[in-house]
Amino acid sequence: MKQTITEKILAAHCGRDSVSPGELIEANVDLCFANDITAPISIKAFREAGIKEVFDKEKVLLIPDHFTPNKDIKAAEQVKLMREFAKEQELANFFDVGRVGIEHVFIHEQGFSVPGQVIVGADSHTCTYGALGAFSTGVGSTDVAAAMALGKLWLKVPESMQFNYTGKLSKYVSGKDLILFTIGQMGVGGALYNAMEFRGSTIRSLSMDSRFSMCNMAIEAGAKNGIIEPDGRTLSYVKQHSKKKFKTYKSDKGANYSDEFFWDASVIEPQVAYPHLPENTKPVSEASGIEIQQSVIGSCTNGRIEDMRVAAKIFKGKKLAPGTRCVILPGSQEVYLDCIKKGFVEIFVKAGCSFSTPTCGPCLGGHMGVLAAGEKAISTTNRNFVGRMGHVKSEVYLSNPAVAAASAIAGKIVHPEEIK
Repeated sequence: MKQTITEKILAAHCGRDSVSPGELIEANVDLCFANDITAPISIKAFREAGIKEVFDKEKVLLIPDHFTPNKDIKAAEQVKLMREFAKEQELANFFDVGRVGIEHVFIHEQGFSVPGQVIVGADSHTCTYGALGAFSTGVGSTDVAAAMALGKLWLKVPESMQFNYTGKLSKYVSGKDLILFTIGQMGVGGALYNAMEFRGSTIRSLSMDSRFSMCNMAIEAGAKNGIIEPDGRTLSYVKQHSKKKFKTYKSDKGANYSDEFFWDASVIEPQVAYPHLPENTKPVSEASGIEIQQSVIGSCTNGRIEDMRVAAKIFKGKKLAPGTRCVILPGSQEVYLDCIKKGFVEIFVKAGCSFSTPTCGPCLGGHMGVLAAGEKAISTTNRNFVGRMGHVKSEVYLSNPAVAAASAIAGKIVHPEEIK
């Protein structure tokens, strides 16, 4: 039976040779985790079920990243609960302030995720690790409680959709633009409960940071997971970051897909998603001139060192436009330190930017850059729903880091090439 990469991974994790879309399976879990919003719910459900110990002290991760450092008393109480549970359970992997990073940057950077795994997290952007060739998906907090207790979880096998990109990317176009373009073509429900399998010469040419960005936003098309077959670049990254053993999988020729798409990526411009959905995408040339009050560069989608490098290159020797703010949030302590070593922080500060400790912060309207009524922001985050970054009468436009940096300098949305 011909199988896709997603089907092969799920079959291997339920002890079978093959699985079919629509089947309910009980899959063994290699990694499960939760954050400072979702973990307290998981912990409560875990205790209510009368479970005494987690299934594996090494495979359960608690990562308080959304309001880090604690923004208020409620946030502090949430993390205190996580800290106490981690101590009680003798968890090897609880990451407190000073060690923590945004989970979907930190986990692969620290080598916890590798190809061929089944990974579940109580956060919708858990699909990020599909960039390594893992089956990785977001689940509810009570599902994570079950995974913490049993080391396995019920899953419905998704159908797979194939997305093929060919052609050399234009300057300032990245994986973020490919996924925004794709969501614009599909709509926010266009891949509902499907595996989005990204393929083609363009994908093979992408850096790992761009691949993480693509898979991270698969959920914005409604997908169960995003995934890219491992190649030499993947293996090089994994060997650099992890000592774990792993197995790679790839789709069979002739495997069944619910749909297939083919795009010439060479004609794709940097993309901008208008309020209030990620599907409202337009080329940056059509968005040019929209005034902004804030730019946000960071998040689990674009908080990696490549993103910081792109932004620093554009900000170097420049200043923010009067009346425009820019908040930069590296995705982890490692990225933070790299930014210092490479001189990026000095560039950002001299340009007038705020450079933050790693946190999700403004992405979810939490802190570190909440918008007031009537304000507009361009952001490298992943969602621009009504009120997502603050007041319900604020607006968020999504873009890649190059566009966000250039727009902060111009005080309006512009193509990076307009910044001289």
